[in-house]
Amino acid sequence: MNELTFPIIFMLAVVIAEGLVIAKTQKGTVSWQELVFNLNSGHIMLWLFRGLELFCYGFVVSHYSFHLVENWPTALVWVFTIFAWDFGFYWLHRLHHTYRILWAVHVVHHQGEHYNLSLGVRNSWYSSLTSIPFFMLLALMGIPLEVFITVSILHYTIQFFNHSALIPRLGWLEKVMVTPQHHRVHHVKEGHYSNRNFAGSFIFWDKLFGTFSKLPEEEHHFGIKGTPASENPFIDSNLPFWKMVRRQRKPSEKPAPLFRINQFSLVIGTLLLFILVIGYVYLYGYGYQGTTLQQAILFVLLALGTVALSGISDGRKSGLISWFFIACSLLICVLFVWQWTTPFWVFATCALWLHSLLILIGVGRKPIQVLNVS
Repeated sequence: MNELTFPIIFMLAVVIAEGLVIAKTQKGTVSWQELVFNLNSGHIMLWLFRGLELFCYGFVVSHYSFHLVENWPTALVWVFTIFAWDFGFYWLHRLHHTYRILWAVHVVHHQGEHYNLSLGVRNSWYSSLTSIPFFMLLALMGIPLEVFITVSILHYTIQFFNHSALIPRLGWLEKVMVTPQHHRVHHVKEGHYSNRNFAGSFIFWDKLFGTFSKLPEEEHHFGIKGTPASENPFIDSNLPFWKMVRRQRKPSEKPAPLFRINQFSLVIGTLLLFILVIGYVYLYGYGYQGTTLQQAILFVLLALGTVALSGISDGRKSGLISWFFIACSLLICVLFVWQWTTPFWVFATCALWLHSLLILIGVGRKPIQVLNVS
């Protein structure tokens, strides 16, 4: 499964690199705490549901396809899929801003208040689930699974780089393609700019359907109005639905943090967890068939790790304790129960355990600063 791990490693590297460049050159602002959440917002859960999306697509195209493109030239199939996928994404994205239940999924992406590459990977756990019925139309037409996957990766890569804080204006290309300059409009908090520029790759969809807008000249900010995010992916992915059930109108106040961990330790913890996720992807990929108890345990521990790490970022003592417990469980399972003694697993699990121990006892590059909360 090497081919699946390379894009994740590349994404992680460029996100961290851009954050360092922004911090050094001050070409924008970067919050390492928010960047950590963006990376941590649901990479392992999204992997699960992305796998479900591909499983459903493969099942439909294999058993229920109308074979409409079977006799098309190969080049035409690819060109059609590139444009059809992006057309479908435009309307899926627009509906996310129209219907409350879909907005409950999409709002997590808009809660980020700093525009950089990490925002491109900030998503609800359930983002991939909402795209399943939309892209099944391509499966019914008979677009092969490998074409769908390749085109999806192409479009998601474009969307990822459209969240960059460093890419300048791209001249004539902006007349055809969505660029960071276009997509920034969509994340502006003030006015109705978030209901503009829905397209993923081709900006002419917005121009065709009357949703195109330029970046406002006056001072503007990114994010959404109301209560800020909790910085915990479990809470932020599920709270919008909980509010719908309770019909809660007034935003609840965010609890004051009990401590602040230094951001270097927070970034190191995120990188260590991501390394283990890469190891999981290398072993199991998108696989569902033949899932073992071993795979399920590793997946659950990594998913809980994202919640615990975000609890630490949010200043919760439960996050510290959970992080240590999860690190101990991973160490025991990997080294003593499953006996994975390759250098990768030994280093990754031992480093994670050491990190969890150091921050638990308040030792590290900087001590944890506990706040007095009356």
